[in-house]
Amino acid sequence: TSLSPSQFLRRQQVLQLYRKILRAIREVPAEADRQYLKDWAREEFRRNKGATEEDAIRMMITQGNMQLQELQRTLKLAKS
Repeated sequence: TSLSPSQFLRRQQVLQLYRKILRAIREVPAEADRQYLKDWAREEFRRNKGATEEDAIRMMITQGNMQLQELQRTLKLAKS
């Protein structure tokens, strides 16, 4: 099935968010925490893979970005 232009862009946003989250998780010092967060992220994205409603997807992307920012803030504080 081919994607509409807006579906294509949304998919790109989701993939970009996923990559950013995994990259941020790599910065977590403790191996156990890293593994936990990686599993959590994977499961969240997998669970929502079938989402098709545009508004719901937009909301999930926004939530994901907020969680990413929170993780980055926490990591920055831990380093200082």
